[in-house]
Amino acid sequence: MRTQHSQEYFQQAEKVLVGGVNSPVRSFKGVGTQPIVMKYGRGAKLYDYDNNAYTDYCLSWGALILGHANHNAALAAKKTLEKGTSFGTTTREEIEIAKHIVAHVPSMDLVRFVNSGTEAAMSAIRLARGWTKREIVVKFDGCYHGHCDDLLTTAGSGVAQLQASSSLGIPPSHIQNTISLPYNDTETLEETLTKRKDNAACVIIEPVAGNMGVIPAKKEFLQALRRLTRQHGIVLIFDEIMTGFRTSQGCVQSDFGIIPDITCLGKIIGAGFPVGAYGGRKDIMRCLAPLGGVYQAGTFSGNPVVMRSGLAVLRLLTDNFYKKLNRKCEALAASINDYFRENNINAHIAHYNSMMSLRFRREPVENYEDARAAAGGDRYGKLFRHLLHAGIYFPPADLEAFFISGMHTKRDLDALSEALKNFWNPKRKDKTDA
Repeated sequence: MRTQHSQEYFQQAEKVLVGGVNSPVRSFKGVGTQPIVMKYGRGAKLYDYDNNAYTDYCLSWGALILGHANHNAALAAKKTLEKGTSFGTTTREEIEIAKHIVAHVPSMDLVRFVNSGTEAAMSAIRLARGWTKREIVVKFDGCYHGHCDDLLTTAGSGVAQLQASSSLGIPPSHIQNTISLPYNDTETLEETLTKRKDNAACVIIEPVAGNMGVIPAKKEFLQALRRLTRQHGIVLIFDEIMTGFRTSQGCVQSDFGIIPDITCLGKIIGAGFPVGAYGGRKDIMRCLAPLGGVYQAGTFSGNPVVMRSGLAVLRLLTDNFYKKLNRKCEALAASINDYFRENNINAHIAHYNSMMSLRFRREPVENYEDARAAAGGDRYGKLFRHLLHAGIYFPPADLEAFFISGMHTKRDLDALSEALKNFWNPKRKDKTDA
């Protein structure tokens, strides 16, 4: 595989961008190779500047459930662009997508759009603190909610390998009001919330974690969380930035039948454009300015191009679409896991519908400690390079999830399955990265 042009472009990038990237995980430092500079995407494929094609399982970190350059999303963006790019006023586009979200996500009576998942989580926490007049934020080890100061502690894949990543540049005053608990540990949860009931403003959680690999919360754990937060007047925030509209129209909260007070969305609702949103109960949301005293604003929030493109995608995500997508993901995971079991390989595919992750151990993974114990380290880097040479683009970080889109064909998934099996095949000829 020739990557001469990618190497040349990345050398230019290093001269003008910090580390040559605009997000650390793109640097490929965890996989022992140099980043590939991509030129364009179509469907399930990415293409670099050396005309190499890759089947993409990163999908802009889960945002592209319909693949790259979806016709409906692109057409919606083009038509909206012809009318203008931004107005700084209320537009019909944001009203229509808000109506769609409110109609499908059980917890969301009112919505506020922002421009990133980080901004959504940060704003939701500010709102919860304003509503409760309390200070303490409770999160869970390995759950990542963006890079706002109050939450960047024990935060999963993006920071797992960075030296002192959760504290450099963050004054102790920011995280002294943040408590991080073990994921899926009901006993510790109950003990903590009972002890902190008078000063805990909110609990924020990924109901299916995606930044320490894919770990669904146990239903009984979420049920206890909902019971305790309601009992103590603590705002429950579901971070569905990754899971929102990924597995069903009602999101994970609908799958589990557990309804939070506030939900954060992002990724899929923007069709690949920068986006975020948070929404919830009317009484809480009305604490936001201009109705209440909690301030939050943004020049580009509710951008009409983003809103119209996002709605074009959401309208295609029918129950039948999810059934087909989730069914082929189940088949893929089953095929690979059968191979691992039959060949006594110490690995397994964990998944929640179309969110997947590779674990370098047989045992189930239920929390951040388990996830780190199941990490591949250098072995993951070898696997990443093996897949890249097979024309498969995986997340360039060990603890990240990978994703399947509606554009991945059976042929694509069969090729991924064979490439993974081949990596563990002791008889394979190409051992350069073994």
